[in-house]
Amino acid sequence: MAFRNYFESQELVFLSFELIRSGLLLPNAYLSKKIEFIKGIGPARSELLEKELGMKKLEDLLMDFPIRYQDRTSISSIAQAKSGNFDWVQLKAVIRDYRIIGRKHPKRLVALATDESGSLELVWFKSHDWIIKQLVKGEEYIINGKLTKFRNSFNIAHPELELAREKKTKVSGNLIPIYRSTEKLTKRGLDTKGRGKIMKGVVAGMSRDDFWEYLPDYLIDKFKFSSIYDTIRNVHFPESQRDLKIAENRIIFEEFFFLQLRLIKQYLNKKKQIKGIVFPEVGDLFLEFFNDHLPFSLTGAQERVLKEIRRDLGSGVQMNRLLQGDVGSGKTIVAFMTVLLARDNGYQSCLMAPTEILAQQHFESISELAKDMRFRVALLTGSVKGSQRKELLRMLRLGAIDLVIGTHALIEDKVIFDNLGLSIIDEQHRFGVAQRAKLWQKGKELPPHVLIMSATPIPRTLHMTTYGDLDVSVIDELPPGRKPVKTLHKTEYFRPDVIKFMKKQIAEGRQIYIVYPLIEESENMDLEDLNNGYEKLMTFLPRPDYQIGVVHGRMKPEEKEKEMQRFSAGTTHILVSTTVIEVGVNVPNASVMIIENANRFGLSQLHQLRGRVGRGANQSYCILMTGNKLSEEAKVRLNTMVRTTDGFEVAEVDLALRGPGNIQGLEQSGKLVFKKADLIEHKNILKISREVAREILDEDPELLAPEHRGIRKYLETRHKKAALWSRIS
Repeated sequence: MAFRNYFESQELVFLSFELIRSGLLLPNAYLSKKIEFIKGIGPARSELLEKELGMKKLEDLLMDFPIRYQDRTSISSIAQAKSGNFDWVQLKAVIRDYRIIGRKHPKRLVALATDESGSLELVWFKSHDWIIKQLVKGEEYIINGKLTKFRNSFNIAHPELELAREKKTKVSGNLIPIYRSTEKLTKRGLDTKGRGKIMKGVVAGMSRDDFWEYLPDYLIDKFKFSSIYDTIRNVHFPESQRDLKIAENRIIFEEFFFLQLRLIKQYLNKKKQIKGIVFPEVGDLFLEFFNDHLPFSLTGAQERVLKEIRRDLGSGVQMNRLLQGDVGSGKTIVAFMTVLLARDNGYQSCLMAPTEILAQQHFESISELAKDMRFRVALLTGSVKGSQRKELLRMLRLGAIDLVIGTHALIEDKVIFDNLGLSIIDEQHRFGVAQRAKLWQKGKELPPHVLIMSATPIPRTLHMTTYGDLDVSVIDELPPGRKPVKTLHKTEYFRPDVIKFMKKQIAEGRQIYIVYPLIEESENMDLEDLNNGYEKLMTFLPRPDYQIGVVHGRMKPEEKEKEMQRFSAGTTHILVSTTVIEVGVNVPNASVMIIENANRFGLSQLHQLRGRVGRGANQSYCILMTGNKLSEEAKVRLNTMVRTTDGFEVAEVDLALRGPGNIQGLEQSGKLVFKKADLIEHKNILKISREVAREILDEDPELLAPEHRGIRKYLETRHKKAALWSRIS
């Protein structure tokens, strides 16, 4: 199997951004020097640094940049320090008095410092005798330290003091680097002060000849970058904010640039190397469905996406396409029509969903679409057992099943296809990389085409990083007749109004979801919340006038299914649930989604839940219920939900709030961690770096030009084993 040999020949290190973890330097004799031979470290400290921070070589020290800097160029008043949000402050104040407090250990030395704007305490918990010798009442000092608040009183513990009249014009620069440390390192004198002393010697011992300049001169000139030598020197010990900014700009650009080079180069190589099955025919099944069974006219966005997919399937290259669209935008129809293209060309398809509920939902909706056609659909989940499972696997192996829909069960070794040509993965971020890789390998001579569906819109910044080497299609139109869901935020004070509104909706023939949060660590508490809510609801909406169902994760599957079916059939007016209905429930008649304790949900989850309504022609509503006390982040989430129904705008806010670490399940394969770059703050630099990388590879795809020798050497040195998800999506 040619494609499998290619796959296995790659030493895949999933999402192993070696650029980020190894640094931005090309190794040489100087950089490879073991840290135990560096002044101030020695064998014992080097062993501890390796254990705590993974440092072995001098390069590791240089690439462990300061996490922040103390700005010794500005002085705050005490009042400014107290009113601001300062992590570290520099003050000029007079020591009025000091005394030792406490008779038993631990005693503490407390000094009162004042300026014209106010006063605060300075506190020391050790070395009292030595510190008292340095203190002079009535003298003015320059005070540096971390401002903290304890029992409504501000203080600085163990501040750095210097007599104002003796302050030197420059003390080792005005921006003092602060390095990361641990408790064990601090005990061995490797706190930020100890690290700074060591780094001062390291940087002083550097020379320009120790560094290979891998960026071409024309990029350095274009963006006014400093040399790599000056960049490293200034990121550790900048003389000014300007020097620091220039150094950081180069580092941020490079972190993005080399990642983009890899992604784009991999994308281009994949197009050359990984051949795909050609689907030349638009056959009878596709045309029959399009002409006779299509339940509604396709939107312009759906037609555009189908053309993009059709072009991929006829190219002779494996399709690897991400299909995005909000809940209800019509991704399933597009996926089914792609399956029909595969069937018309003699190939089977599979669709993998993250939960049994969602797999069942896909099975039912696609079975309905295919009911009048010569098309065979099967469902394979953990609930399919015994002789039924054996027969299904036999039929699949013989090619008697055109489409199998399932969960993780699809990747089991016993699941063998006769001729798999298309793999569709829904909500793919819920699967681990290795799981998707197994599905990818179930083809025969050539890999199946891959269509990834996501109802969780992915911000453009993540497109350019995590999914940077995938083709992307977006369905950005809702089907005709769909109305945007109106979202409201209500506190408990408005509960009577909400109950009145529910009664009105039910009287008009509508149905309602009420969702309670589910937090894994506290499932019992969540179940108690749901049960209490259900009992209170019964007092407001009593039987037999109102029928209320309950669904939660601790119910047996058959009990859950029974309640779901009752709600789908309209027998139940209200479905009280945990987040088990986040995906997989399609009830067009449900027009109201009430989310209790909405502040306990993430933004993407709130948006997913809102997508359960608005599926019919009637106006739908999402009501976010909370108490009065909300965190600032919760307010941002709720205000975003009320302001917009645009999933991509919601995703951008979510990314800004949560960061990229787990917005798309990256925790399953290692988080996207940069040394200086930030996907939100530096998204413009990310965009520029991608454009530059694309221009370079368009003109010089193999990086053979003399001016690109450094780039090529860097990639060859740093990324021999690097690979990304999309190859095995």
